[in-house]
Amino acid sequence: MRAILSGLALILTATSFGTAAAAAPVHAIAMHGEPALPADFKNFPYVNPDVKKGGKISYGVVGSFDSLNPFILKSMRTTARGMWDPEYGNLVYESLMQRSRDEAFTMYGLLAETVEWDDDRTFIQFNLNPKARWADGQPVTAEDVIFSFELLRDKGRVPFSNRMAKVAKLEKVGERSVRFTFTEDADRELPLLLGLSPVLPKHAIDLATFDQTTLKPPLGSGPYRVAEVKPGERIVYKRNPDYWAKDLPSKVGQDNYDEISVEYFLQENSLFEAFKKGEIDIYPEGSATKWARGYDFPAVRSGEVVKETFTPKTPSGMLGIVFNTRRPMFDNLKLRQGLALVFDFEWVNKNLFDSAYTRTQSYWQNSALSFLGASADDRELGLIGDARDRINPAILDGTYRLPVTDASGRDRNVLRVAVSLMREAGYQIKDGKMVDPQGKPLAFEIMSQNAGQEKIALAYQRFLAPLGIQASVRTVDDSQYQQRSQSFDYDVIIKSFPSTLSPGIEQAGRWTSQARDRQGSDNFAGVADKDVDRMVNNILQARTSEDFTAAVRAHDRLLVNNSYLVPLYHLDAQWVARRKHIGRPDTMPLYGYQLPTWWDQNAQ
Repeated sequence: MRAILSGLALILTATSFGTAAAAAPVHAIAMHGEPALPADFKNFPYVNPDVKKGGKISYGVVGSFDSLNPFILKSMRTTARGMWDPEYGNLVYESLMQRSRDEAFTMYGLLAETVEWDDDRTFIQFNLNPKARWADGQPVTAEDVIFSFELLRDKGRVPFSNRMAKVAKLEKVGERSVRFTFTEDADRELPLLLGLSPVLPKHAIDLATFDQTTLKPPLGSGPYRVAEVKPGERIVYKRNPDYWAKDLPSKVGQDNYDEISVEYFLQENSLFEAFKKGEIDIYPEGSATKWARGYDFPAVRSGEVVKETFTPKTPSGMLGIVFNTRRPMFDNLKLRQGLALVFDFEWVNKNLFDSAYTRTQSYWQNSALSFLGASADDRELGLIGDARDRINPAILDGTYRLPVTDASGRDRNVLRVAVSLMREAGYQIKDGKMVDPQGKPLAFEIMSQNAGQEKIALAYQRFLAPLGIQASVRTVDDSQYQQRSQSFDYDVIIKSFPSTLSPGIEQAGRWTSQARDRQGSDNFAGVADKDVDRMVNNILQARTSEDFTAAVRAHDRLLVNNSYLVPLYHLDAQWVARRKHIGRPDTMPLYGYQLPTWWDQNAQ
């Protein structure tokens, strides 16, 4: 009955844009509003469509790898880079659609040539491109798409394993089309997420062993094939000269190297030394101190290495010292609020980072989605509901800011407020130690992953000590860090929460009750709050840009108010050093520089 009524509604209102899009296949879909590029677009605006393919590039990463399967839990963070990669590109596997990095959340045809959906998004139909081929020459079929979603549902890791949860029916329609019909509780982002999901070859996958790690080169439909594997050390990709989509508008000007290698290093210092020697071609820099002082070496002085600063138009995201609220002590809001105030950002910025950073106050700072400077209007207050009674009024009216210290590391005015909050939480300083009502000292461990995190943790340890709080710092190797972070085996951890202009289902993985006890999820703080759950749902169900903005701002206010972490800092720019023979487009998209659009000048 629901399908019949939806179909009747489409017929009756066929003159509207939304239903016209449902009545005929469209070339692109957007989360909110309309796609920016017309159906006859030639290429994305941030690529060089005339670039000649050829040459090679060498990327470098810290860590190791023991698998070429990026879709299973066992190799969630130990898969070789490049297989399915947001930074280097999806070199081997592809999705049904390709995301434009110059729009908030808009996707254009890739494996799917066109798309059909209704205005209520009760279904989506992907019509495959008849030219789509696997690297062995076989066509990509509707059966492959169905096989992929069912396989990842049964044996994949999150988020791939979750995407069928709200699909009522998955069926082949016609010769090359697949339709997903959704359940009543499906959100409006789901159709787009399905378009971003990987498609795998049914004829080349062993169901019995799929959920096991493997170093066997896989078959994909992407622009590259795996050419060489040295486990934990190096992986090399060679461009497929017969790549089916090389002339597709959504792929023009990308995948420009004949060879891509990814080199692995045990330490960041080793990686940087390799870059200085010319063994690595690109080095994204995250350290303000090193960017200011560490690039006085011969290749920079000669011009062989080029330093560049990019300014994306995206939200700040949030880097923070995260409290694991699964630990009883951190289930106390007043304690978390007090502990957050103890961190002296001004001291850290001045003494460790040459004052290069900006304090992060919001998860969507530098964008219209942030609560900063925006008082909650009636629309937003309606979404917040009774939760407004437990939100700091300054956060509600947008005037809230973290206190600015005197940069001494012991600002008495700020510490006085912090101690007062801890006293409200039931703690007091006794015999030089901060203790709970039972007299147990307040002590916890901060787990760090590398020297940069350790530096921050040690500074925090220093700030906490005068209050009688015992914070130990433990830096662990990559494998232990991944194991402990996936199983939530830590007191405090340092984590980054990137933000986009189109937040959606990733917020459920980070902050909702459903993800709290799911190993491998990104709910590092252990959040289980009905109001946060409700706000994430509001984001996912928003139909208009106004409702969407209100929902994100309300979510931002709740997260900041609940002090799940100590907000740290961000850069308003991206720093990248590259060998001069690596070229790039003149135009930078909304989301910042895009490595898959760069090229080797030696091939031009």
